[in-house]
Amino acid sequence: MADSSQDKVSITQILNDYFTGLHTGNVETLRAVFHEDVFLKAPGLRRNREDWLQAVASRPVPEAEGETFRFKLLTLDIVNDQAMAKVECPLFDRFYIDFLGLLKENGRWLIVNKMYADQ
Repeated sequence: MADSSQDKVSITQILNDYFTGLHTGNVETLRAVFHEDVFLKAPGLRRNREDWLQAVASRPVPEAEGETFRFKLLTLDIVNDQAMAKVECPLFDRFYIDFLGLLKENGRWLIVNKMYADQ
């Protein structure tokens, strides 16, 4: 049986890296937390990891624009080697809610699915 407390620590670190990557615009930090075949989905929009990272790299950087770090984990459910996180991602004048699906494969947690929408 998996050590759920260690899994929670590992997932929380992945989510913190995700938040930091969004806030600083660091695409390498973001690339490291997403599985290579992830698709990011919003209503009417689908992107693969590299297309999304390219979009992140071309937009203003929240930290550089003086934005306050306001990202927050709302819920986290872990069942064996799968997890679902609901997070708040305020970016500039938008307020996103993300549902992040994670899988633990080869001993490592990664985000394998992202659904998001602006409130």
